[in-house]
Amino acid sequence: MAISRPNFSKGKEDAMNQALISYLESRRSVAANLLAEPGPDEETIRGILKIASRVPDHGKLAPWRFIVIRGEARHRLSAQFGAIAERKDPDMPAERREQDRTRLSRAPVVIAVVSRAAQHPKIPEWEQILSAGAVCTCLYMTANAYGFAANWLTEWMSYDREALDLLNLKDGERLAGFVHIGTADFVPADRPRPDLDEITTWIS
Repeated sequence: MAISRPNFSKGKEDAMNQALISYLESRRSVAANLLAEPGPDEETIRGILKIASRVPDHGKLAPWRFIVIRGEARHRLSAQFGAIAERKDPDMPAERREQDRTRLSRAPVVIAVVSRAAQHPKIPEWEQILSAGAVCTCLYMTANAYGFAANWLTEWMSYDREALDLLNLKDGERLAGFVHIGTADFVPADRPRPDLDEITTWIS
């Protein structure tokens, strides 16, 4: 997908980037368990993260950080997450056990986005949290721009202290989500979208 850099100095019609508009109109996630090899290599991941960091960030605080999970670490952490889940719910069905044992090993690369939002004398904490959400969206879309499919998930590990400790999250940090990245050999079907008239208020 060739997307040229927008030229905001040109007229409105000339500045329209139809390739980018077409992508945004058809953007769709691919289920994590359908993401296969190949995934991005280290150089590509660095390129994705560099672009994903270009989000609104009031005060230039960078109130987020990345954890790149790949290779054997995906299986090790998945097994540890599975053990936590089984200990807390020993009667869980076999299908759920298998899901928890493969939470991070389904896609070739998983990037966790950690929110570091904290009290600040000038920047509201809420704005810092929103910035972390923007990073997740930008990370997802940048992976698409590099030719990969992706999915942004939270799952129970994002809210479990033991699981967060395995990822070395510090006190006050929160997990904005896991962005699973890989390759898909199909185009996912779209899903129903909100009725624009029901979610929009016009003030003139």
